[in-house]
Amino acid sequence: MSLRVLVPAAKLPQAGGRSLFEFDGKSIALFNVEGDLFAIDDSCPHQGASLCGGRLDGRVIQCCAHGLRFDLASGYLLNSNTLKVVNYPVEVFDGHAFIVIVPEESAP
Repeated sequence: MSLRVLVPAAKLPQAGGRSLFEFDGKSIALFNVEGDLFAIDDSCPHQGASLCGGRLDGRVIQCCAHGLRFDLASGYLLNSNTLKVVNYPVEVFDGHAFIVIVPEESAP
């Protein structure tokens, strides 16, 4: 069973922007890439550095600490299918954005 969390209007980034969203003790980085919204944990799976402030190139975010680059759509490290940052679907209805949180026990 998933949970849909409303993104406050003030946290909804404009095209090319990003914001940090706090929910239930988690820091979630929200990115707007050419009108598409992507949400990931703000913690690099390598050593926990923040990803929100990293260099954004299209839908690829680069970790500030060690330069690892992750695809925002899949969460995976580029050219790998082993290291992954947790990513969340984002749904938009009636002008409101929702981050979909899937409990770990039911995640694929």
